Amino acid sequence: MQYILNHYSAVFIFLAVVSGIVSAAEKDLKVPSCRVVPLPGHRTAFLYQGKEVAVWHYGSQYPRPFFYPLRSVKGTRLTRMGHPGAPDHDHHRSVWFAHHKVGGVDFWSDLGAGKVKQKQWLAYEDGEDEAVMAVLLGWFDGQDQLLMEQEVVAAWRPGNGLGHELELQLTFRPVAERLELEKTNFGFLAVRMAKYLSGHFGTGQLSDSERRKGEKAIFSKSARWVDYSGPTPAVPDGREGIAYFDHPENPNYPSHWHVREDGWMGSGFCLKKAHTLKRESPLVLRYLLLAHSGNAGHPQLEGVAKDFIARPGFSVSKSTRPHRQFEVRRK
Repeated sequence: MQYILNHYSAVFIFLAVVSGIVSAAEKDLKVPSCRVVPLPGHRTAFLYQGKEVAVWHYGSQYPRPFFYPLRSVKGTRLTRMGHPGAPDHDHHRSVWFAHHKVGGVDFWSDLGAGKVKQKQWLAYEDGEDEAVMAVLLGWFDGQDQLLMEQEVVAAWRPGNGLGHELELQLTFRPVAERLELEKTNFGFLAVRMAKYLSGHFGTGQLSDSERRKGEKAIFSKSARWVDYSGPTPAVPDGREGIAYFDHPENPNYPSHWHVREDGWMGSGFCLKKAHTLKRESPLVLRYLLLAHSGNAGHPQLEGVAKDFIARPGFSVSKSTRPHRQFEVRRK
């Protein structure tokens, strides 16, 4: 009997010790909720609690990088690749950066001479509140000459309950002392909505911060934000979509908007006038894309705008930490 008791005591102690080791190991192995993960095929994924929520594509087979998909809390793909009915609009790749005329070079159409290439990634930062990616892009003309560099900081956040957030900070530095951004409806940040969220091909609706609705009412008008949303298979009795926010620190705020009922929207940075980039004072633009799911209305979106305005921007610098060349932090 004593042997049996000793045996079970030993087993109990062994299990307790192992349990303690496992608990410590699990604690050591715990990963942040928000992560940036490089993938094969020139892609970088944003993960939330292990699930893919957005992917950055920068392969050389494309004339410029883009994000696809951008998912809602329900997992709905809110954007699409290309126009639902126009093959000559294949340059509409979900969420992307472009401009119709930079120093006379077309960086908008796939037929244009300009190409935007990722030169290198700078930093990936995981965290509980947000995952942040910093990359450096180059804008090259038809002779493969570099016209300007674009630093992109993309911060994916789970949001405040309305939906996921993709915050973008774009810094443009021309190679020459001056570089002309010509007047155009097109550029810099463009969004092509999923087919079922477009006004023409689906049941989506455009609205803005000034309580206007529809393409005719919003096109070319000034607004602090624009929303494109409607019912989806995941939320048939509510709304899912993307709210696109301008920032007061941006020149020309509040932006004039280029929107279409066929399912696209973009802040028209040069819609009303041209802009000259200067090497000694880089252009910094901040935007927020809210991938919302539910019944977000004007008051809720105003709250998101207020929170976005209050958040500091980012700085990218040489790192002082071991095994890192650069780091990205909130200012």
